[in-house]
Amino acid sequence: MKRVLIICYYWPPAGGPGVQRWLKFVNYLPQYGIEPVVFIPQNPSYPLLDESLTQEVDHDLELVHCPINEPYKWGKLLGGKKSSEISKGVIPKESPGIMAKFLLAVRGNFFIPDARVGWVEPATKKALDYLQEHPVSTIITTGPPHSLHLVGMKLKERLNIPWVADFRDPWTTIHYHKDLRLGKRAKRLHESLESQVLRNADRLIVTSPGTKSEFEQKTDKPITLITNGFDKRTTAASALHPHFSLTHIGSLLTDRNPIPVWQALSELLKEEEGFNNHFKLHLAGVVGPEIAESLHEFGLMPFLIDHGYLEHQQALKLQTASQLLLLLEMNKPETRAIIPGKLFEYMSAGRPILGLGPKGSDVAPILDQSNSGSFFNWEEKEQLKSYMLNAFRAYKAGDLQGGSIKDLDRYSRKSLTQDLAQLLKGL
Repeated sequence: MKRVLIICYYWPPAGGPGVQRWLKFVNYLPQYGIEPVVFIPQNPSYPLLDESLTQEVDHDLELVHCPINEPYKWGKLLGGKKSSEISKGVIPKESPGIMAKFLLAVRGNFFIPDARVGWVEPATKKALDYLQEHPVSTIITTGPPHSLHLVGMKLKERLNIPWVADFRDPWTTIHYHKDLRLGKRAKRLHESLESQVLRNADRLIVTSPGTKSEFEQKTDKPITLITNGFDKRTTAASALHPHFSLTHIGSLLTDRNPIPVWQALSELLKEEEGFNNHFKLHLAGVVGPEIAESLHEFGLMPFLIDHGYLEHQQALKLQTASQLLLLLEMNKPETRAIIPGKLFEYMSAGRPILGLGPKGSDVAPILDQSNSGSFFNWEEKEQLKSYMLNAFRAYKAGDLQGGSIKDLDRYSRKSLTQDLAQLLKGL
């Protein structure tokens, strides 16, 4: 059986979508003749925790731990709540305070490519020591944090072992770079490091067609598209909510505040008879203060059910119970290549999906080709309002059905892992 070393930062009990991609790959890889060994930080500071995911880690899996010094721990001493919010992605949209400006500038210009760059040297040394006694045929790094790719690059240079770099998100074109107040030196260093990784990795994996196209302009190394996916559900679907529920699962932060959705709902509450008696807005995840302000502004607070952060299994149950699922991405050109991992779990829930994002998003063709929902640009408020009105009327008639989803199995994590195993066996 071929052994591979997978170096990742997010691992149970970390919560959120970043941990699930490789947790699921690792669980399925042995079925395809690949023995995974997972290299992770020993004492990480995760912004979200989901203890339920620890139950999904195979007891026979070999884990290699390496201590890490987390700068966010020191940041909390200086910045308190502001540091904690920034670590979760809550970046002030307008007029950030002095402390927020300071923390963003430090994060952007002194921790390159990211706040875990201090782990590169100790992780490289620990991995070298491990590999001398326990050889593997391939090294895999997954980012963000993209500093982990620097570990892979150093190991490749020292050991000449095939190295695969997995990009769950882009690097220099990621949307939040503009918020980090990068100086010219920091921008040049990011670009240089990205170029080195793209040129030195033996194989690149990306999660969206947009990122694949971007990287093809920067390197001639082979690039494989392996999206995120879903696990086939082993529990019965929850009964549908008796009310007309619009549900968003996941962090809802600063630049993802869907003003067109709030506007449309506010108008429907005033214009459509019975809408205010049946409608409920379900939010599950971290909700930023600007979202709460908008809900107040548009009169939606009386209709809000705020679940807070839900463990993964609870989130899955909420998805199947919802009448309509809301999928959001920021209205920025840089986010066109982002395909949220929750899209595929939404699809597996079999409920209609209302997608909102930038024009040209990679999400739109997936919704269209799979017949799992409808996608709207942020400028299309009237169109999405009409969609929600039709959905509400179908709900009242007892006929709000999910589409007959096409080719759903291609996005199952087991199928995607088979693609990954074929790639690894070819190295």
